[in-house]
Amino acid sequence: MTARVLVLCVGVLIAAPAFGQDAAPNLPFESVPDFLKLPAGSNFGEVSGVAVNSRGHVFVFTRSNSAQGPAFGPAAAQLLEFGPKGEFIREIGAGLYGWSFAHTVRIDRDDNIWAVDKGSDMIIKFNQAGRVVWVFGRRKESAEEAKPWEHVDPPLPHVDGLFRQPTDVAFDSDGNIYISDGYINARVAKYDKNGDWVKSWGAHGTGPGEFNTPHAIVVDRNNQIYVGDRGNRRIQVFDTGGKFLRQFTIDVPVDTTKGKIVYGAEAPNAKTGSLAPGAPDALCMTPGPNPVLFVGDLYPSRIYKMSLDGKLLGVYGQPGRNLGEFGWIHAIACPSENEIWVGELINWRVQKLVTKKGATATK
Repeated sequence: MTARVLVLCVGVLIAAPAFGQDAAPNLPFESVPDFLKLPAGSNFGEVSGVAVNSRGHVFVFTRSNSAQGPAFGPAAAQLLEFGPKGEFIREIGAGLYGWSFAHTVRIDRDDNIWAVDKGSDMIIKFNQAGRVVWVFGRRKESAEEAKPWEHVDPPLPHVDGLFRQPTDVAFDSDGNIYISDGYINARVAKYDKNGDWVKSWGAHGTGPGEFNTPHAIVVDRNNQIYVGDRGNRRIQVFDTGGKFLRQFTIDVPVDTTKGKIVYGAEAPNAKTGSLAPGAPDALCMTPGPNPVLFVGDLYPSRIYKMSLDGKLLGVYGQPGRNLGEFGWIHAIACPSENEIWVGELINWRVQKLVTKKGATATK
């Protein structure tokens, strides 16, 4: 079986060369044990977001702080900051009105901190001091007996400036802001550098420019926007105006003898859906003149190293609960090819990965 990459351009279907499993080797790395030092008696919950700023500080968005109250309703979100040696520094926004259900944290070029909360339908920008600067979207009012959004067919119409379970945020070189919106709306929203609404694009579907849970988003040096279209098991690429440019998929055979950390039955041959192998749950792009893309999936829980044109360069890890294994990868931060941070849902942790010789050279 081969790993195949398809590049789809507008009006033209181009099949890229097939890359066999031998051409996409398992890449060597080490997982640093117990790097992040939580306060005594504290633990992470499901780690949905991890990011690293220019000073090497690590930010973790975790579904914690929910021991009180019913299963649905209490806040499951804490934003924590750690220093470059793993030392705990602070909690940002404790008790914040926008906290409900943590989803993603990102850092912009000015080291502002952006948190995306799926439960409150809000994206919140903090400055380096941890003070709220901007808010996008609005949470449902408790007076209206807030409840989860329903997945209705046909989908609800989009509303400019409001979100329904947003998932991620990214920035281009001009400071424009792109929000993947997400589980209900299936679109990408764009704001300008001043925080003013510009436009949105996308709808539910399987065609070019359509989405089934746009779950992660990054922008390259040429201001091309990469959207992890998780349910459709593909990564779509757009220009800053939302014009579809191309897409590619990840298709690496699953060795079902290596680790089993699943809920329900395994589906190693699935081609669609959130638990299909290679469905992009997390995206990260390295900085610098020769960037690469790291992609994480929920099942079987591997990290894929990709070139920006969709070539598969290698694979990290396997499913499991031990160091160097992964359980439902939900977030990746990659300050370099040598240093990768991974947030996991099933294992309730963040792993710091250090790549070994043979894993970092861009091919």
